[in-house]
Amino acid sequence: MNKSELVEAVQGALGGETSKRSAEDAVKAVLDSIASGVKSSGTVQLIGFGTFKVTERAAREGRNPKTGEKMQIKASKSVRFSPSKNLKESL
Repeated sequence: MNKSELVEAVQGALGGETSKRSAEDAVKAVLDSIASGVKSSGTVQLIGFGTFKVTERAAREGRNPKTGEKMQIKASKSVRFSPSKNLKESL
């Protein structure tokens, strides 16, 4: 499912009176809220769905795939998603 399919699913769930624009605004608001929550507090927990959490990756040595030359990969931050027990069981 991509973003446009998600917007259509939200529009269908909200009923026929909801415009596609309103559904798109709702999806954007939820995604922006999750992003700002992770950025400010490091964790966003949605009970029954899962948890978005900031994780840190240590600096490490890698190889350039073209040349095979060794290179240093910088430390970085990333976001991980851990599904809830209910979500895992529903799969």
